Amino acid sequence: MRRPTIHTTLPAAWHQSCSLGRAVWVLLLLLLTTAGCEREPQLHLYDSGDVEIQLPVIDLDLEAYWDYSITYGLVYDWQAEWYYGWDQEDERLFGPIGYVEPTVFNLRRYYTGGITPAHHTQVLSNTVNGKTFRGKYNWGFWDILAWNDIEAVGGVQSLNFDETSSLDSVVAYTNMSMHASRYHAPRFTRSFYEPEALFSAYEEGVEINRNLEDFEYDAERNVYVKKLNMTLHPITYIYLTQIILHHNNKIISIDGTSNLSGMARSVNVNTGLAGNDAISVYYNMNMKKNCDMDGETVDIIGGRLLTFGICNLNPNLVTRPEQVKDVNRHYIDVNMKFRNSMDSTFVFDVTDQVRKRFKGGVITVELDMDTVKMPDTRNGSAFDAVVKDYEDGGTHEFEM
Repeated sequence: MRRPTIHTTLPAAWHQSCSLGRAVWVLLLLLLTTAGCEREPQLHLYDSGDVEIQLPVIDLDLEAYWDYSITYGLVYDWQAEWYYGWDQEDERLFGPIGYVEPTVFNLRRYYTGGITPAHHTQVLSNTVNGKTFRGKYNWGFWDILAWNDIEAVGGVQSLNFDETSSLDSVVAYTNMSMHASRYHAPRFTRSFYEPEALFSAYEEGVEINRNLEDFEYDAERNVYVKKLNMTLHPITYIYLTQIILHHNNKIISIDGTSNLSGMARSVNVNTGLAGNDAISVYYNMNMKKNCDMDGETVDIIGGRLLTFGICNLNPNLVTRPEQVKDVNRHYIDVNMKFRNSMDSTFVFDVTDQVRKRFKGGVITVELDMDTVKMPDTRNGSAFDAVVKDYEDGGTHEFEM
């Protein structure tokens, strides 16, 4: 008999998860067709089959991902906290408020032979446009890594990927900006650009075997199917920040820039674990006047940013608050301009809120402008105003 021609297919589909959004089911389809009457030779380890991968369709909303019910026992209604809103101008400045479905993917395939788990000694790299990919797979074990290709805004990409330091993992990071890092950046004098949205999935020990072990037969299509559970997680986390100004008759504008400090500089794409270097993340903010807050008219300074999250944490694996081991403080700083043309940098300690919303969410600061004195210094910033204590001994502190 003639040796069979081997075709293996990997389609994928999403299913809804209570805490992690939708999951990807990857199918390995092994199609065996025979023809002729020649004697079939023995199969050897170096023999391989064609594999077709169907990549997932991502449909992930904030309500599904910002589900803290398992962690805190309460449903998180972020929209009830978010007074800043999101209009066409915000869309133009910051982009969509939530995650956007990727259309292009990067695929890394690591063959480990007959051993699993094993260190990676070689890698097959592919970029996938669309939903399917076909390639050769040797018999044995494979580790498979996938992440979305980055669609850079304005043609400038912030995310970088280090694939050369070790084949066992891919590390994503961003570069330093030209903006000063004012607070809690022990190693860096400047803040870093925020990353683009990044999703990843990694599966170890995917076995392609000759004996069809763990395969199911699909009589309708005359194929053998092997199913793998792979969940595509966001590994960058959205924060919506808003500074609510009560009784504001002093602040007329902002310079449009801000920093969130104490966040991770990088993330391991394979494991989703954030790096241990604390940095400040630079992002943009906008000021809206005469907003409604439960019947009160207020001014709100708001913005949206993406980060790698808290250092040394994979938020997708956290199920209890005590698992969040954060040693860094987190500050938001905003430069505001007063009606007398003086400007001041306001710094807000939001550590508790960041730790509570460890995989993203709304961060709110409320400021009563009746408690803030008008600055009168004519040269540069008048003062640094810190909400809650800050350990430099030379800041202006006022009540909320």
